Amino acid sequence: MNTHEQIISAPSEVNGIFPEDKSIIIIGMAAAGKSTMGRELAKMLGWLFVDSDNLIESAYGTRLQNIADILTKDEFLDMEATVIQRLRMQRCVIATGGSVVYRPQAVEHLRTLGPLLHLDASLEIVLERIARKPDRGLAIAPGQTVEDLYNERKLLYQQAEDLRVASGEKPCHFYAQLAIEELKKYFSA
Repeated sequence: MNTHEQIISAPSEVNGIFPEDKSIIIIGMAAAGKSTMGRELAKMLGWLFVDSDNLIESAYGTRLQNIADILTKDEFLDMEATVIQRLRMQRCVIATGGSVVYRPQAVEHLRTLGPLLHLDASLEIVLERIARKPDRGLAIAPGQTVEDLYNERKLLYQQAEDLRVASGEKPCHFYAQLAIEELKKYFSA
């Protein structure tokens, strides 16, 4: 059996529960684990995984941090919202950039694709992970600290979320399974 057949025939505990015409959108702070957990969640569902930051990098032909360095924060946020509003996907787990919640039109468009799952990491985890990978793309204003950014975005994530899963130091499979349990409740409500 080739990989394509395995994906198509993969038994899933969520078949019939999750709508086939929807996606699952992961929002949260940079370094919360959106891409790592999102890949695992997509694998568990037998769905496609898309990272919106990778789409931006592909469109510009360079790393996200290079783009963030060239554009002002507002220019970056506008460009990100434009990319997000062009998405037309179903049966996908979509990990968004941490700054997507700054533009209401981007959030509203994502909501048409499916529920917004907030992967909620503590400030301590975010700081530690960013320190390990300081070259990650971060839409941050000059003079602003990661702590400032975290506090500024926390309420925006809570306002945008349809459901929430905490992120921490356990393996990504653990958080993906938590997400599936929350999504089951969400879709069966």
